[in-house]
Amino acid sequence: MKANQPTLYEKIQSFFSPRETFIQVNKAHGRREKRLVSIGQFPCRQFPEWQKAVTIIKVERERKLRYKLEKETCYYISDLSESASQFAGRIRGYWGVENCVHPVRDVTFGEDRSRTRTGALPSLWAITRNLAINLYRKAGFTNMAQAQRSCRFGLKYLLLLFRMK
Repeated sequence: MKANQPTLYEKIQSFFSPRETFIQVNKAHGRREKRLVSIGQFPCRQFPEWQKAVTIIKVERERKLRYKLEKETCYYISDLSESASQFAGRIRGYWGVENCVHPVRDVTFGEDRSRTRTGALPSLWAITRNLAINLYRKAGFTNMAQAQRSCRFGLKYLLLLFRMK
């Protein structure tokens, strides 16, 4: 939950009481990132729609890019009982996958330009794009644009490509 959901954000924020904290600091790509991950007990009585949730996770991010400082606080809820460091690893791992897949789907496959917005088609196209990315990677491609260009020759070429690997 971020501040773009103000009512829920404020309610979660008001019930949050940290019981464990973990700090991560990374320096890369010309920036310094500091993440403070805190966990607390989830108040089930206050949120009957989330009876299975047991943990509130608070992530405070601070990014310093040369002369600019950005701060953001997000809350997550989970049905897992893990340590703050384990949740920090899960959250970072999710963004690693997201950063690996989203640019390919957006830039190479033009997902954001798609005008398909209703019914089951957006989900089907997303599944198709993910399948293509996974097949390209399994065939040994690291550059998805190059893979897409190579595989435009038709189904016979694709089948030969996958038999060779």
